[in-house]
Amino acid sequence: MARLDVNRSGEMEVFVKVVELGGFSAAARAFRMTPSAVSKLVARLEERLGARLLNRSTRALKLTPEGCGFYERSVRILEELDEAERQAAASDAPSGRLRINTNPAFSRCILIPLLPAFLARYPSVTVELNLTDKLIDLLDERTDIAIRAGPLKNSQLTARKLGETRLVIVGSPDYLQRHGTPKSPTDLATHNRLSFSYARASVSWPLMDGATELAVAPVGSVEASDGEALRQMVLAGVGLARLAVFQVKEDLDAGRLVPVLEEHNPGDTEAIHALYLSQGQHMPARIRAFIDFLTAHVRMP
Repeated sequence: MARLDVNRSGEMEVFVKVVELGGFSAAARAFRMTPSAVSKLVARLEERLGARLLNRSTRALKLTPEGCGFYERSVRILEELDEAERQAAASDAPSGRLRINTNPAFSRCILIPLLPAFLARYPSVTVELNLTDKLIDLLDERTDIAIRAGPLKNSQLTARKLGETRLVIVGSPDYLQRHGTPKSPTDLATHNRLSFSYARASVSWPLMDGATELAVAPVGSVEASDGEALRQMVLAGVGLARLAVFQVKEDLDAGRLVPVLEEHNPGDTEAIHALYLSQGQHMPARIRAFIDFLTAHVRMP
């Protein structure tokens, strides 16, 4: 393990310059050092490596076999360092892998339709898309951006609001024909109420009965880890579920699903946010570009 006080790239630069310019004095002038300082630096490098890199004479310096190998590798490493710095400094050209985590419903309905335009605008960016409804640790999961619905918890993440979505209780025409359409919140007691299998900010369905606020617990035969699975269960006629309007809008428009108890719906909404680690002026261009793109193009129904 190298000691932290050893500037290995600096040693390589000086050594390479000594070889390329043919002596300590010429390298010293290039780095504005004294020839003695350069000579001592190369000597310390040889001592640390346990190998002689240069054969010294009064007329010239010659590379040893070990010195030849070290010189060639040093040149390649320094070139790669220069390239890494150039890429990191190219803040005006988004590039690289963008890791996005969101829930399956938002991905299907909102994100995936927008991605082709984003990728066409930034062809040097590649997207890695991971889908889950559960909260994740961005650092542990090596994620750049997480998109989530609902109230925000206190955290070290920065949030950009993308929009709001209304929630609606829905069922399939087949299910409602077999079990009847609920006319009041109390009618839900006889219905199969599908729910999420993880903790959410609101575990009950809020409803209004006149001026009275009610909270109906979703108790049924299916719990699912994401809203898209619940949507598929509702489409299959298994029961009722309370889902985001953006997720079921196409189903409602096509008649595959039917809203129920809308006159008792309090009209509450969930906010959609893009969450990311705050990096100030050093935020990678690919992340900044994607956040700005989402903010400009996400339209919640």
